[in-house]
Amino acid sequence: MVRNIGVTVVPPKRNCENELCPFHGHLSIRGKILTGVAVSAKANKMIVVAIEFPRPVKKYKRYERSSSKVHAFLPECIDVKEGDEVKISECRQLSKTISFVVIEVSGNVV
Repeated sequence: MVRNIGVTVVPPKRNCENELCPFHGHLSIRGKILTGVAVSAKANKMIVVAIEFPRPVKKYKRYERSSSKVHAFLPECIDVKEGDEVKISECRQLSKTISFVVIEVSGNVV
């Protein structure tokens, strides 16, 4: 049974027994929802997501592209490879650096 997380996303097809899964466990999501590209999926139950955003340069009255990396928890029911576009949502702090959880995978970005 898939739990309603309050965001319109495609739920995962597989089931998992993880307590920290927003779909099959008790982890609630709140706050920011970000979209980025998975840079690294080597760690156990964790991925690194690169997020690009425009940053204003006041002197030249233009914008420059800037990026930052965010660590996100990866539930067992979601499969992510490096290069996939993912949607992550803010949750409670799960470890020292992880405060986001993966809620959707959009596919491979070239």
